[in-house]
Amino acid sequence: MFEIRLEKLTKRFGNGLVAVDQADLEVGHGEVMCLLGPSGCGKTTMLRMVAGLEWATSGDIMIAGKRVNDLPARERNVAMAFQFYALYPSLSVEDNLAYPLHAENLSRAEIASRVARVSEALDLTAILKRRPHQLGEGEKQRVAVGRSIVRDPTCFLFDEPLSRLDIQLRQTMRTQIKEILAKLEKPTVIVTHDQIEALTMADRIAVMQKGKVEQVATPHELFSRPTNLFVASFIGTPQMNLLTATLADIGEPESNGSITARFAVLGETISALVDRGVAGLAKGSKVTLGIRPRSFEFVDRGTIDALHATVDLTEPMGAETLAHLIEQGADLRCVVQSNVAPATGDRVAVRCKAGQLHVFNESGNLVG
Repeated sequence: MFEIRLEKLTKRFGNGLVAVDQADLEVGHGEVMCLLGPSGCGKTTMLRMVAGLEWATSGDIMIAGKRVNDLPARERNVAMAFQFYALYPSLSVEDNLAYPLHAENLSRAEIASRVARVSEALDLTAILKRRPHQLGEGEKQRVAVGRSIVRDPTCFLFDEPLSRLDIQLRQTMRTQIKEILAKLEKPTVIVTHDQIEALTMADRIAVMQKGKVEQVATPHELFSRPTNLFVASFIGTPQMNLLTATLADIGEPESNGSITARFAVLGETISALVDRGVAGLAKGSKVTLGIRPRSFEFVDRGTIDALHATVDLTEPMGAETLAHLIEQGADLRCVVQSNVAPATGDRVAVRCKAGQLHVFNESGNLVG
């Protein structure tokens, strides 16, 4: 059963801006869904519509099987943690955590029990008597998260929960929040523009662009089979190489369902195993080849099916080095072990590893 379901959800503002455009999304019981996309793509607006902080222009918002479009936020039984902590400055950590529970008419014993349980889970026990101005950024964020999960809502909503933390704190908080959400077994939606945050915390990710949901999939599926050029370029660090090419020839299908195709790209012709869906393209079709930087391997110059280019720049990344190659105005990004990294100015050859070439048609959609 899907605990949160959005059907054709649309939000238009008075200036003609369509912030969310016909969005469909389903979040299952206990599932963590991340809304991922660049600034202005509509992810926060979508979250606010689920919370009841924005009214939908059209479409349906279903929570636990009930249409909630016309219900105010206080009647939707959702818990939301904001990008800005919004802690009560005059209250202690303990009172901030307990505050949402007073509206539920719980006994003092039950309130104390829930606060103690959440405090222990988030390592807040030692600072319960402090006030917000006495806390570090990581502590404030944990209190804000704790105030959301101390209740027993239908679902949890998080708006950029880690954006104000430094790198080390973000890593720690990602782990803590993921562990807690796994125990709570409630549908959770997290808004973020940080793909590492989404890839590590989410069961599934909805990638958004200009108000539209481009693809919903597991982190692995998004990385290995992006459905279009936007998702392909947005997911993955370093960014996927996208090369304009022409389909030169198509071979016979292999036993595993793949076919060998030949492409004219960067002044050379290469062969590669691709999805048999490429057979539906006409010879001479313009395509875009997608190759992850770690899908390239350096080979000897003159090797069959290799691309040749000049090393323009190298970026050491510890055990690995990111090499920027340039050929006919195209920038190729390749990741290689640092002990075998080429030097700037070297003329090199690279080849895509078997089965790791993505083909996109002229409309920008994955073929296959």
